[in-house]
Amino acid sequence: MTIALHSLTTGTFVPFLRNLSALFDKAAAQGHDGAALAQIRLAPDMLPLSMQVRFVCDQARFGVARLVGEEPPAVAEADADADLAGFKARIERTIAYVESVAADRYRGAETRTIAFPLATDLAVEFTGEQFLRDFAFPNFYFHLVTTYDILRNQGVQIGKADYLAHIGYALRGTPPAEGSGRQ
Repeated sequence: MTIALHSLTTGTFVPFLRNLSALFDKAAAQGHDGAALAQIRLAPDMLPLSMQVRFVCDQARFGVARLVGEEPPAVAEADADADLAGFKARIERTIAYVESVAADRYRGAETRTIAFPLATDLAVEFTGEQFLRDFAFPNFYFHLVTTYDILRNQGVQIGKADYLAHIGYALRGTPPAEGSGRQ
């Protein structure tokens, strides 16, 4: 069975981005200061939360744009999203872009050559399928989980159910009691 890249990208990026936005709703409802959270890092050599959110969104935008053979849309400067409202706005713009790209625009994306520089002396070259599988998705998940981990580390009361909130359609039976420790 062949899975269309449109279905795979939209069906992956959009639900996880919505889950991420909901994490920021929880942080706000719990009284966390978004401007302070924006500067938090898990380790001194890691990027702060503000850049993790930016890279989550960039992976979705750049991933879709590269697959359909276009330049990704411009986004606001990083300073514009240095708090919870700004993070949510960036996420919403990213979702809007991903959802705006019609399925027929992905025609030929599996085999399209996608090449770009990584650094001054490094570049990568993939087929579209390789790019999505080996670069865009892993980077998206890395920055998404790092964002989740920073929020959790800073006391935002979230759990695995928040990270996987989008799978509600597949759940059967009775969910475990709140705080049961199941992860």
